[in-house]
Amino acid sequence: MDDAPSQKEEYRTPHSYLYILGENTELYFSIISGIFWLLGVVFSYTHDDTPLIATTLFVFGVAFGGIFTLITVVEDLFRKRFEIDFLMLFAAIGAAILGKWGEAALLLFLFSLGHALEHYAMKRAKKSITALSNLAPPMALVKRNGKLTEVHIEQLKLGDIIVVKPNSKIAADGVVTNGTSPVNQASITGESVPVDKRPNHNWQNENDINKLLPEHRVFAGTLNGNGVLEIKVLKEAKDSTLSRLITLVKEAEAQKSPTQHLTDKFEKYYVPLVLLLVVLLIFSFLVIDETFQQSFYRAMSVLIAASPCALAISTPSAVLAGIARAARHGVLIKGGRPLEDLGGLKAIAFDKTGTLTTGRPTLTHAIPFGDASKSHLLKVAVAVEDLSDHPLAAAIVEGGKKELGNIAIPKAENLKSLTARGIQANWKESLIHIGNRRLFEELTQKKVPEEIDLKMSELESGGHTAMIVHQDDSYLGIISAMDIARPEAVSTLATLKKMGVQRMIMLTGDNQKVADAIAKQIGITDPMGSLLPEDKVNAIEQLKQQVGNVAMVGDGVNDAPAMAKSTVGIAMGAAGSDVALETADIALMADKLDNLPFAIGLSRKAKVIIKQNLIISLGMVALLVPLTILGTIAIGPAVIGHEGSTLVVVLNALRLLKYEIQE
Repeated sequence: MDDAPSQKEEYRTPHSYLYILGENTELYFSIISGIFWLLGVVFSYTHDDTPLIATTLFVFGVAFGGIFTLITVVEDLFRKRFEIDFLMLFAAIGAAILGKWGEAALLLFLFSLGHALEHYAMKRAKKSITALSNLAPPMALVKRNGKLTEVHIEQLKLGDIIVVKPNSKIAADGVVTNGTSPVNQASITGESVPVDKRPNHNWQNENDINKLLPEHRVFAGTLNGNGVLEIKVLKEAKDSTLSRLITLVKEAEAQKSPTQHLTDKFEKYYVPLVLLLVVLLIFSFLVIDETFQQSFYRAMSVLIAASPCALAISTPSAVLAGIARAARHGVLIKGGRPLEDLGGLKAIAFDKTGTLTTGRPTLTHAIPFGDASKSHLLKVAVAVEDLSDHPLAAAIVEGGKKELGNIAIPKAENLKSLTARGIQANWKESLIHIGNRRLFEELTQKKVPEEIDLKMSELESGGHTAMIVHQDDSYLGIISAMDIARPEAVSTLATLKKMGVQRMIMLTGDNQKVADAIAKQIGITDPMGSLLPEDKVNAIEQLKQQVGNVAMVGDGVNDAPAMAKSTVGIAMGAAGSDVALETADIALMADKLDNLPFAIGLSRKAKVIIKQNLIISLGMVALLVPLTILGTIAIGPAVIGHEGSTLVVVLNALRLLKYEIQE
């Protein structure tokens, strides 16, 4: 069959002008060819006194079985390309010249049938990828001057407000400005459960999709649920996550894996040696006692047996199927090399913030002191911090309001920042201070109470940022915030350990105490804190020297140098992130750490299937070539073995499309 797919072209199929019976014309022609061959065989046995009729039936079989191969060979010769189709056609012509029309018809019947089934199988592997192009709707409803206008998505401009009706596809990447609705994001992120979307009340000033929370941002090609959404367009159609995903997946298809490079190098020397052997066998009648026809026939049999069709298709078919399966699960694997390398990892290094943790602070403790109640402590903290724009303030306000429920909280006023110490404000005719020990030592001219000091030390040693809340002359208590571990981090790391990943390292710029605290919670083996970006690169280099293959998992921005130095760079939550998609070898489109074991398991399965395919393809050649040289088998059995092995490796590769991680 055809050689491996060209690395810069689509997988080759005969041109559409030949599809007179639809896209399966080649399959229909091969079936017709087989019918004529079968009729010829039957007629030659039942009417052996009239061989002309049987020969005519075989000729029709050759014509229908060879038309697509002939067209492909002619086009290849015009392009100065010498493909396996030429070898098969040459063998069929040779058999016909010798009067073996039945064997010529059998060869072209099985070759064309194998070709057609192979194209069908490969189209199935590409289906998940090419379907991406049809995800985005061609038109969008735009709100302009108070009216709804339908425009082509290419005409959408940044800042346009589009309206998405229930059960409709979203036309652009953007921020939700009005309406609530669940959105199915499986096509982009691989998430099986729809994500509830709600408006971002600061949408007028928001132009960066990467800064948005998941509940506020939407992607082109995702499916809206039962509510109407209004969305501000943040990316033009050509720059949408879907468009970049399609481009990157197509580039990934063209990248060769290490095994494929090896088989290409093997074929470079193997094919000329086969052709030399065939030429020598053609003239073997000069040195052994047989006719030219017998020597030529044997040479044609060897040519068929030795053609590396199965070898050529064994690796690319598995790589393509693996990439397609990963894309359906929300994992973008950018080519054959990372697909193979991922399965051989001995260690994985993780960035902390946004990878092992949620990436944003969360209120973790509200501990009252003395006669103060927890409710009062939270009311005071929320009222004052609501005036601040500090990231920790947002965490305290969000967490506090969640704990307090619908309780009304009087507003604070006159916020004042106290540099390196904390803040102060007025609340209900009292003066509030929130800050560190230094602030209260300056205010009271004495150390903070021992009970508060010990509790703060305990929280700080666990990685929390702790603050004292003070009202007039009274200590109300302590509030703390922390970038907490992802809910799925513990189970993911446990799964990776079961899969044989020996070391799991955390690389972070936070101090070592914070690194140790997070590591203890989630099961990291080697926490490394207080690292600058260049320190992370050095850490990756040392790990590679110690254990071999190492992956770096991060957000693709400040971790880009370490990703580039690692064996495999893996970007977390790459949907919408330009830098993550461009820098990583593998992108986990959803912000889901638990997709990592799936990707590693898929890689290992792909490596097993590639190895099986190589054994099948090379094993069949090793079996058929000696048998044809010795004359033990003729063209017919050689064709069946040759074409059968090619189909087996393709169908074996397609098993990757059904891959599911084993629990």
